[in-house]
Amino acid sequence: MAFGYQVLGFGGGSLPRGPYVLEWLVIGGGGSGASDVRGGGGGAGGYRNSFASETSGRNSATETPWTVDPDDTITITIGAGGVCNQSASNPGNSGASTTLETDALQTTVECYGGGGGGKYNSNAPAGTYGCGGGSGQGNASGYTGTDGSAAQGFDGGDASASSTYNLGSAGGGASANGDGGGVSGTTNGGAGLSSSITGGAVTRAGGGGGGEYGASSPSVGGTGGGGKGGENAYWIEGAGTVIAPVQGTDETGSGGGGWSECSGNESGNTLNVTNGRGGNGVVILRMPDASYSGTTTGSPTVATGVSGNTVITFSDDGTYSA
Repeated sequence: MAFGYQVLGFGGGSLPRGPYVLEWLVIGGGGSGASDVRGGGGGAGGYRNSFASETSGRNSATETPWTVDPDDTITITIGAGGVCNQSASNPGNSGASTTLETDALQTTVECYGGGGGGKYNSNAPAGTYGCGGGSGQGNASGYTGTDGSAAQGFDGGDASASSTYNLGSAGGGASANGDGGGVSGTTNGGAGLSSSITGGAVTRAGGGGGGEYGASSPSVGGTGGGGKGGENAYWIEGAGTVIAPVQGTDETGSGGGGWSECSGNESGNTLNVTNGRGGNGVVILRMPDASYSGTTTGSPTVATGVSGNTVITFSDDGTYSA
C-alpha cells in the first residue's frame, strides 16, 4: 500500500501521513408508504454510527471507527428510497441498502433499506429491513408490520381489526417502533436518532406515518424526516377531500407516509412517485483536518474546520482515497 506525504510548514522536508481514525455514519434508503386505502407507512433505512459515543440503530452501542492508511480507497454506495406505486391498491416498496466498504480492511458496513408499508387488509411485505414497514388496516382481522434488524432499527406497527377509525400502521424508526393502526388517535412514525457528526445535532431515520380515513387528526412522520401519512379529511376539510402523504426526507433514509384513500386522482391529488416515497440514504465520514487527502469521486459535500475535523457527506455513490 502506498504512503501519502504531508508537507510541513516550518522548513523543508516532509513526513509520511500515518494511519488515522475515520468515523462514519451510514443510513439505508427508506421504504415507501402503501398506495392504498388505510395504507401502512414505510420504515426508515438502517442506521449504524461509529461517531463519538453516540447511539447506533435500535438503541445499540456505538460501533468501532476504522483506522485507515493513506491511499486506502473507501467506496460508498447510497441506497435509494423506495418508490411509491402510481396505481392504487399496492403495498409500499422497500428502500435499497447503503454500503461503506474498503478492500484494504476487508470490511463492509451495510445498512439495509426500510420496509414498505402494507396495503389495506394486508401485512407489510416480508423481507429483511433496517426498520420495518407498518401494516395496512383491516376491518375483520389484524395485520402485522415487519421487523427491523439488530443494531439498525425498530419495527413497523401492527394493526388491530377495526371498522370505525381505519388507521394504517406506521413505519419503524432508528430509535422507536411505529404506532399500530386500526384504533382511534394517530399512527405516527417511529422516531429517528440524533448525531452531531457534522458538527451540530441532526436527527435522521424517522419512520413514515400511517394513512388515515375518517380520523380526527393526521398522523405524522417520526422525528428525523419521516413522511406524514395521507388522510381522507372528511371530518376536517369537507367531504371528499384527500390529502396526499409526504415523502421521507432525502439524506436521512426516512420512511414515506401511507395513503389514506386513493383511486388515481381524488380532489386534485394525483398519485405519483414522489407522494409517500422513501428518503434516500446517506454516508457521512469524519477525520482530522490534517489527515484529509482531498481526493474524492462523486459529488460529496466537504466541510473543513469542524472542531479541527473534515466532514464529507455523500448523498450519491462515490469514493474517498484516504
